[in-house]
Amino acid sequence: MNPKVIDENRQGTTLKTIATSGNTKKLFIESYGCQMNFSDSEIVASILAQQGYDTTDALEDADLVLVNTCSIRDKAEQTVRKRLEKYNAVKKINPGMKVGVLGCMAERLKSKFLEEEKIVDLVVGPDAYKDLPNLLSEVNAGRDAVNVLLSKDETYGDIAPVRLGGNGVSAFVSITRGCDNMCTFCVVPFTRGRERSRDPQSIVSEVNDLGQKGYKEITLLGQNVDSYLWYGGGLKKDFKNASAIEQASAMDFAQLLEMVARAQPKMRIRFSTSNPQDMTADVLYAMAKHDNICNYIHLPVQSGSTRILKEMNRQHTREEYMTLIDTVRSILPDCGISQDMISGFPTETEQDHQDTLSLMDYVQYDFGFMFMYSERPGTMAARKMTDDVPEEVKKRRLNDIIIRQRAHSAYRTKQFVGKTVEVLIEKESKKSAAHWSGRTPQNTVVVFEKDQYQPGDFVMVHIDDCTSATLIGTPLHYSKTQND
Repeated sequence: MNPKVIDENRQGTTLKTIATSGNTKKLFIESYGCQMNFSDSEIVASILAQQGYDTTDALEDADLVLVNTCSIRDKAEQTVRKRLEKYNAVKKINPGMKVGVLGCMAERLKSKFLEEEKIVDLVVGPDAYKDLPNLLSEVNAGRDAVNVLLSKDETYGDIAPVRLGGNGVSAFVSITRGCDNMCTFCVVPFTRGRERSRDPQSIVSEVNDLGQKGYKEITLLGQNVDSYLWYGGGLKKDFKNASAIEQASAMDFAQLLEMVARAQPKMRIRFSTSNPQDMTADVLYAMAKHDNICNYIHLPVQSGSTRILKEMNRQHTREEYMTLIDTVRSILPDCGISQDMISGFPTETEQDHQDTLSLMDYVQYDFGFMFMYSERPGTMAARKMTDDVPEEVKKRRLNDIIIRQRAHSAYRTKQFVGKTVEVLIEKESKKSAAHWSGRTPQNTVVVFEKDQYQPGDFVMVHIDDCTSATLIGTPLHYSKTQND
């Protein structure tokens, strides 16, 4: 992946047309933001399929238009507002069309959308998707409809997602919802609620179903997968006070990871996102033990300054993070590691910025997601801190981070040149119809000539050349993973 400033709303993804026998209504749904939002849209499509809706990629044909939103950055919200303007322009031509907002932005701006701006017909928060049939009844009766109540136990583990907008090769499987970490810059605890874990049996059942349908890779999703803990009632933070029986029957993330890997030994297993304070060596040993668990960890750090990390309420120091990196490298020497980084957090000094750059030099990440600090209403930083770093300083520091990451990415890709790697073909290359694009276990993109291969094939590829973001190679043969 190319090192870049992350725009979580860099492109809305419209789910492709899926038809169900007997359905007569059309649903157009776009997703913006994190992987969890895309996964949630598949849950919504499944719920609405039971209400007579097929998805369509033609906005003008839709009876119901939904946008699944993100509130992580102000730019994210502005992108969604522009899309709502587009929807309402089409609605003037098709007055029967209904427009709704889903997800984090829905929860945060519920009254503004419905009462002040009157630009949508329904507003549905991340934990209220099962209420969509009732809300649509309200809308059809001429009333505004809203449900943004957060839940302490909803995981949608009983909903079989409709796989939409994907490549038929890889899929997301949610294992936790919400977050308890309360980082001062983050709106997720307020828009997605408290952290809770999903029944492991429902997770394995979903993964097995994907295997039967021919999927070759799944990503276990959660705001913080490493804090996954199940012992009959979802996630509990007071585990040490639980009964002996409850503790004995508990399952943590490392155990879940192994269970999934054993259930589908021919399927690649990924996970995202990890939190440095919660990642344990058990997870790393599980990765080392199972060949089908990809050697890749997305490990957000946000800053290389211990002082700023404390201001962010991150529960780790610079030194603890570096020790974790050392542990990863010792157990998984060829592990790919990526980062999230924020420039210009309140009170950040030049020394804090230099600490971030020096941490990047220490880790030499494979790639990263980097952005300027953006004050989000309702967060602790917005309530208690002054956004005191000038915009031009934020931009300069962000550019420093991007330049540093680009150099590190180039270094990492060069290490592959001359080696043979296993690649899972995902799609046609964006730049050449004669080439396939796929990824290594370390999540590095590889392109090579199509030859006789197809998406979903595992191919051994000799790496001949590279850019800072992409490996360029020659296919050799199908790998054992494909044929065993």
